[in-house]
Amino acid sequence: MISQQRVLEVLKEAGVLLEGHFLLTSGRHSNKYLQCAKIFRNTNYSEELCSALAELYKDDGIEVVIGPALGAVQMAYEVSRHLGCENFFAERDAEGKMALRRGFEVHPGQKVLIVEDVVTTGGSVKEVMQLVKEAGGKICGIGSIVDRTGGEINFGVPYKAVISMKVESWDAADCPLCKMENATPAIKPGSRKR
Repeated sequence: MISQQRVLEVLKEAGVLLEGHFLLTSGRHSNKYLQCAKIFRNTNYSEELCSALAELYKDDGIEVVIGPALGAVQMAYEVSRHLGCENFFAERDAEGKMALRRGFEVHPGQKVLIVEDVVTTGGSVKEVMQLVKEAGGKICGIGSIVDRTGGEINFGVPYKAVISMKVESWDAADCPLCKMENATPAIKPGSRKR
């Protein structure tokens, strides 16, 4: 099993863990940001972290790994490679609703692992969970590389992360970084527009 120290080393080496003044997708501010997409620029990092996640679910008979696009497309592939099963992704349709497209489908009773690179509120994961339930699939668990909630999120099914950390954030009106003398504006490095 990978040590928490090694996971932190990989996150730092890959440039995932950023420090500064950030505007999160939720509208909150934070002094830390996790840009997990950077893990997938280096196959050594993605293989090491995704194999560690796959190890947590190796005995669950997973038949397909699904990740929400765009952030978990490569991750679903890499985790499924280690589990020896199929993978695909869910993506937003023209109305912005998460959907299974491109001929991807979940079969009734199929054992599914849903993956996401980083979980903050779990919004995309919950949307994919709904798709799997509607198709009659069996959600065996949720997996992520990073759990930003420090273990506080509950999906109602097993949830396992390679690393769990509580990343502090504040309402914009209460942000101590905004109140500092010579404060720099919060930047939004994420992939989603608010």
